[in-house]
Amino acid sequence: MYLKIKIHTQIFIAIILGVVVGLALKEGVAAGFDLKKEMYLLKLAGDIFLWLLKMIMIPLILASMVAGVVSLGDVRKLGRIGLKTFIYYMATTLLAVSVGLILVNLLEPGTGVSITAEAGPEPAERKMPLVLLIILFSLALGVVINSIGEKGRPLAILFEAFNAVMMKITGWIMHLAPFGVFALMGSIIGTKGLSVVKPLVVYMVTVIVGLCIHGFITLPVLLSLVGRYSPLRLIKDVFSAVATAFSTASSAAALPITMDCVRENTGVSNKVASFVLPLGATINMDGTALYEAVAAMFIAQAYGIELNIWQQLVIMLTATLASVGAAAIPSAGLVTMVIVLKAVNLPLEGIGMILAVDRLLDMLRTAVNVWGDACGTAVVARLEGEELGQGPVNNQSEKS
Repeated sequence: MYLKIKIHTQIFIAIILGVVVGLALKEGVAAGFDLKKEMYLLKLAGDIFLWLLKMIMIPLILASMVAGVVSLGDVRKLGRIGLKTFIYYMATTLLAVSVGLILVNLLEPGTGVSITAEAGPEPAERKMPLVLLIILFSLALGVVINSIGEKGRPLAILFEAFNAVMMKITGWIMHLAPFGVFALMGSIIGTKGLSVVKPLVVYMVTVIVGLCIHGFITLPVLLSLVGRYSPLRLIKDVFSAVATAFSTASSAAALPITMDCVRENTGVSNKVASFVLPLGATINMDGTALYEAVAAMFIAQAYGIELNIWQQLVIMLTATLASVGAAAIPSAGLVTMVIVLKAVNLPLEGIGMILAVDRLLDMLRTAVNVWGDACGTAVVARLEGEELGQGPVNNQSEKS
């Protein structure tokens, strides 16, 4: 019966139970009962889940990023479409993260929670964090494997298999997420009570406002100015794809529908759509990157940890690069969130708070991811000189 319940439903139930148990423990301590052992065991269970996430962090980064870059082929042969697509995706992701960081600094959703951290960030030094170095090495390794041709093919096959194995291990760990969420939520509520609820609401609002700004302002402006295509018309063209992304919280699940929509409704050529969209589902995670930046700052604020400009720039860069390695599956941002937090040495226990409201935000950020892919396809098609808005007319010659 347990396995038949969808994972997000299991997590929701775990959150409710965690709150109930946490409140019961807090009331018990207030009434004079000695519940130190119970609190310790609850925290230990949550820590074990976090240790598992930390365990897979580095091999998952290495496997997913190298496999992702290898799948692109030799970057020197991608040509102008590949270059335009990559620049667009990186630019929009950086814009999304910037919006998130500005909002979270203005609204400060985590201020007032005052959770005690066992270990705060190390003294601010302008050195490259280890996790970020691993990301850059993984990207470089993938490029080099492709650039040496047939000699690199055995390594490419190895990393593709390694990535498949890591995805399987990650899936196993995610099956334990409900237990981890229960323990983390129970531990936090048992310590702080319901005082964390209000900041969570402000945190949700911050993420949602950021996603709305990016989805309804940033991307439409780029689409209008560079793609010279009506944002209202495009959202009508790809609405079914965005709705699928929202309901499934999976860019991969929405990909076939997105491809069909942009080719049949928007008139993007098969050549552009078949390259830009699959690449977008792999590396273009604007919503995920924005969410991770806001979440990292929220956790820092909740633990009373002040991050300087350098550390926030590290968050921006790490969130951007980590989103590239995020799998196009539900809750993939949870694993990459560990990467962002470790980059500035923030306490991983903070993940327990944001998981309480993660499902809705996961659906929203995935919808923004797919909307960004659709906008990118239209922009690249226009830059390639294609006339849009004529339905599938542009594709007929290619199909014949």
